Amino acid sequence: MAPSSPLRAFLARHRRAAIAVPTALTVLIAGPWAATAALSLPSPLSFIRLSNTPPSQQGTLFPARTVSASTEPAPLPEAPVPLPATVPWKDGRKETRQFLTDTHANAFLVLRDGRLVHEWYRDGVDAQTRHGSWSTAKSVISLMVGQSIAAGHLSEDDLLVDLLPELRKGGAYDRITVRHLLDMTSGIDVSEDYSGIPRTGTPRMYLTTDLPNFVKDNRALRFTPGSKAEYRSVDTQLLGQILHRVEGKSVAALLQERIWQPMGAENDATWNLDREGGTEKSFCCLNATARDFAKIGQLVLDNGRAGDRQIVPQAWIDRLSTPAVTMADGWSYSAQWWHPSGATGDFSAVGVYGQYIYVNPAEKTVIVKLSDHGTEQDEQETIDAMRDISRNLRR
Repeated sequence: MAPSSPLRAFLARHRRAAIAVPTALTVLIAGPWAATAALSLPSPLSFIRLSNTPPSQQGTLFPARTVSASTEPAPLPEAPVPLPATVPWKDGRKETRQFLTDTHANAFLVLRDGRLVHEWYRDGVDAQTRHGSWSTAKSVISLMVGQSIAAGHLSEDDLLVDLLPELRKGGAYDRITVRHLLDMTSGIDVSEDYSGIPRTGTPRMYLTTDLPNFVKDNRALRFTPGSKAEYRSVDTQLLGQILHRVEGKSVAALLQERIWQPMGAENDATWNLDREGGTEKSFCCLNATARDFAKIGQLVLDNGRAGDRQIVPQAWIDRLSTPAVTMADGWSYSAQWWHPSGATGDFSAVGVYGQYIYVNPAEKTVIVKLSDHGTEQDEQETIDAMRDISRNLRR
């Protein structure tokens, strides 16, 4: 059945991550097979499968490119340490295990000084389970953009329409730069409102079978590029397509060659596509194990180094770890990484349904939390809990 009125109101407030897919019957009522095909959307049966699949596993329902495990895997050294018994939660404290249960965590990993000090999985999930990234993929795209800039293939001052000339339309849109896309200041009018039927906005972008045409069809602006910050997943999608154009390789191939292989990823990952052989959903849909997501966090914590190799330039780590703009909700943002309220040098990749790659340089700590929680539910509280864990781990 269709979402209830309270749920619709809740969904309408979403602003940050990928998609809350409407229920199957809503879509079936709105448009049968012919209509979904005309809109470059999956069939109604696909919507039924989506509605019956937890967000963490929806990546299994879409075409994908494989990102192969490193030929030189680097297992995380282990040095088990108990977590603090409780964490701050809203107006009090909550038992740490209850915090994980109540926020529907599937995996919770803590690294301190590059060592895996705590690893927890709910029943039915283990270290080999791939989990959807949702918008934490945006932060991975950032790392590859930084690499491309360092290689001289790209500049933050480059115009979007110089890199993707098929998008040129005249007017303010043609003044959008890579920097605008990185910091979510492009002004492109692709709504993050996930209520209702996925005919427009980011829900349509998530489901479309033709991403290049989607971005071409959505070039209207809400505000002048650079005049303010407003979170838009389409900005990251455009960054992914820019990477593909300037590097001549797919986003998945770039990830494998420039990050997955040199950082010693232990498992294959996948990156979902709009259709078989098509375009990566750069804004959302990397599927990987918790340990390999943790390696991404450790790579950032180690200033872009993995072992004796500088994988991501130090200058780019400085860029993403320094707040650039402030969003309407008071959280700061920089180069596709979040600086939550109350930040004191810590920052995080954040994805809908409770996905986090949290980096705390002062405490030399990385925390990965992968979940099937509410869309943006309890995000500030979860960050506060992870900060508390970082500060109170036994040394």
